Amino acid sequence: MSTKHKLIKLSSPWYGQEEKEAALRVLDSQVTCMGMETKLFEEELKQFLGRDDTNVICVHSGTAALQLALQASNVMVGDEVIVPTLTFVSTFQAVRAVGAMPIPCDVNIKTGFIDINDIERRITKNTKCILPVLYAGIDDNIDEVYQLAKYHNLKVVEDAAHSFGNKEIIKRNGPLCFSFDPIKTLSCTDGGMIVCSDDTIAEKLKDMRLLGVIGDTEKRYNNQRSWDFDVEEQGWRLHMNNLCAAIGRAQLSKFNRIKELRCKYANIYLKELSNIQEIRLFPVNTTTSVPHIFPIGLYSKNSRDELRQYLLDNNIESGIQYKPNHLLTYFNRGYGLINAEFLYYTIISLPLHPMLTEDDVYYIVSKIKEYFKKQ
Repeated sequence: MSTKHKLIKLSSPWYGQEEKEAALRVLDSQVTCMGMETKLFEEELKQFLGRDDTNVICVHSGTAALQLALQASNVMVGDEVIVPTLTFVSTFQAVRAVGAMPIPCDVNIKTGFIDINDIERRITKNTKCILPVLYAGIDDNIDEVYQLAKYHNLKVVEDAAHSFGNKEIIKRNGPLCFSFDPIKTLSCTDGGMIVCSDDTIAEKLKDMRLLGVIGDTEKRYNNQRSWDFDVEEQGWRLHMNNLCAAIGRAQLSKFNRIKELRCKYANIYLKELSNIQEIRLFPVNTTTSVPHIFPIGLYSKNSRDELRQYLLDNNIESGIQYKPNHLLTYFNRGYGLINAEFLYYTIISLPLHPMLTEDDVYYIVSKIKEYFKKQ
């Protein structure tokens, strides 16, 4: 392995003094469960999003956000949910967590976004919901998804785990589900958020994240607990605690810098790789979104694997996002989804995170160019 350059990681959180001070503040308070920090984080997120008519509910993870949003949308046992197969397994597991069946759907080969025509082929009398995934922050044709859902009287729950910072999607009413895990554009170490404009659903979500205890959220906000309470439906222990919320608040305070760096590095990739004919670029829009991952496509599995090895030999990590869920034993439905499978065998994700330097990104670009020149 080359020793000329430090190891460049595929992804990394950016934790600094702000996050350390936030964590110590909560530890010193000895109130680490859900409380005032969670309330303040939700209020600051709502202000950041810029919509007074929407609700922000912070939870344990992006997977928890999806599970609760589906349950609050009355998706239940016996229902089917159409999901693009090219997504992390957490999306499919969230559907199973509410007892419904995830139906794998193909994607657009140019964008990785759910394929509208294939959605129509998957709709049955049991279909209750469409769950589009905004792969790499791309939401092309999302209006068509909503139109199709309206025509068939279906729910829509969006997996927006890759899309925090994209204020355009907040114009939609949701539920929109975000992830704040360590490698996302904003990190709480672990966490997630549901954004929705329906106040009734929002109140259900607040109770369900706290084991279904009615009204417990307001108690927790004031560092109190409910002792004499009622429960009317299935709930879960999926709330966000003060420690994660405090770290999230610190991240949010420097998000403009996070956004600036991610967009800057993505733009370098877009410019420097655009003339390499062996590479297919995804339509990443750094004007409206904050890129979480930067996937590129090649034209064969062999060239993809050889490039990944060449990069690793030069101390550069890369990823494959993602293995289609219909290829997993638990979710196998016995049919091929050719676009998603082609992407799986030919995509590679390049490093993209605030811990990179501009020199790192140009080094990565130089090694990619060097590889193709040698071919």
